[in-house]
Amino acid sequence: MTDEKAPSPSPALLTRSFVLVGVFSALAAVGVTALLVNIAERKQEARNPFFRVVEITDETTDPALWGKNFPMQYDGYRSTVDQQRTRYGGSEAIPRTPNEADPRSVVAQSRLEEDPRLRTMWAGYAFSVDFREDRGHAYMLDDQTFTERQKVVKQPGTCLNCHASMYTTYKKLGDGDLVKGFDKVNAMPYFEARKLVTHPVACIDCHDPATMALRVTRPAFMEGMRVLKASQGVADYDVNRDASRQEMRAFVCGQCHDEYYFKGPEKRLTYPWAKGLRVDDIIAYYDEAGFSDWVHKESGAPVLKAQHPEFEMWNQGTHARAGVACADCHMPYMRVGGLKVSDHHVRSPLLNINRACQTCHKASEAELKARAETIQDRTFQMRNIAMDALLALISDIKGAKAAGESEAAVATAQTHQRHAQFRLDFIEAENSMGFHAAQEAARILGMSIEDSRKGQVALRSLRHATPAAAKPEGTK
Repeated sequence: MTDEKAPSPSPALLTRSFVLVGVFSALAAVGVTALLVNIAERKQEARNPFFRVVEITDETTDPALWGKNFPMQYDGYRSTVDQQRTRYGGSEAIPRTPNEADPRSVVAQSRLEEDPRLRTMWAGYAFSVDFREDRGHAYMLDDQTFTERQKVVKQPGTCLNCHASMYTTYKKLGDGDLVKGFDKVNAMPYFEARKLVTHPVACIDCHDPATMALRVTRPAFMEGMRVLKASQGVADYDVNRDASRQEMRAFVCGQCHDEYYFKGPEKRLTYPWAKGLRVDDIIAYYDEAGFSDWVHKESGAPVLKAQHPEFEMWNQGTHARAGVACADCHMPYMRVGGLKVSDHHVRSPLLNINRACQTCHKASEAELKARAETIQDRTFQMRNIAMDALLALISDIKGAKAAGESEAAVATAQTHQRHAQFRLDFIEAENSMGFHAAQEAARILGMSIEDSRKGQVALRSLRHATPAAAKPEGTK
């Protein structure tokens, strides 16, 4: 067996190998350098999240001026002019001819035309005249200013609390005292107060201009949270002092998206939370206070109008229990270069599933949308059953009054109508169609149906009992 030496590589091959190694090394060095430069740039961006193009102060109301320093957030804010409908929310653009009384060329579709039963539910109240789908924040001031409801009722300045940028107005009227200014606006007629504001909700209503920290600027919410916490054993709660940052990402929304009423002749905006946030607690509060929004035109019942209790319903749901705030879903974070910013295009999460839902839920967009719409479909079905039950009770009360039935029977039925109607309206007025708290929504609607049934039973049982009691002794 002979030994054979392996052939030596040629000088040309060695040269090519060295050249290739050198090229790859150079490319790798360039890549690593570019990566390090990119990381450094992103870190620098993160350290300097905005540039002060203009100076903004605690008096700067115009969001366009804030937008010079925060263009990404301002672009999102301006996008709330979009009108895009989901299955149970949002609005389509309905064209209208502007006139001197109402310059709007586009409005949202009428909920009263979608479901005429609402006219009976709210008979005798301004909402039976005009009630439309909600549009984005960009429209919140104009849509309140020009609603047909303004023609049938003299609304107080209180209404502006949730429809306009009010922080600087309150401060100016109160000579720096937010609460004193708030009290003055409450007592004004709506159109007198309307002259004092220009913008819908704006940057200054949620952010401290010096630090950009979130803050609550609505005295009614501050007071409501103090009362709520006191009922839970927490004394002297100050939402701006005591709330965590994650809580504030819900509270800045909750200061407007909640149930309320106008207390006393001064129409002071008050949140009915002294007994808790559940609908049962709020009904108990109103019953104890003897408060009613109006007397139902057909039944004569002293009834209540629910507003937009998203904060209350969210508090009963699984997302709140998991520490998920309103902003996590309606204003989810997004990456812009090295920056992580909240998307200020406030909208339904179903229009932004990738960022709003898939951050936590590892399922397809189609699957997540189907889950949400299944909850909403079932809630809507229950809502329709509750609506039919309520209208049947109203009809029965109306008939009983016309027939001269027992006042006791009618009064009992009217109380059941009051409770059934408020429970139903709590879901009707809440803008998630049950999604914020699916099981709670089902429970509330079930109890509404039960209240309507009890009202009918009260009429029938006393109606049948009365003739028997009136019979002379010894007769059959």
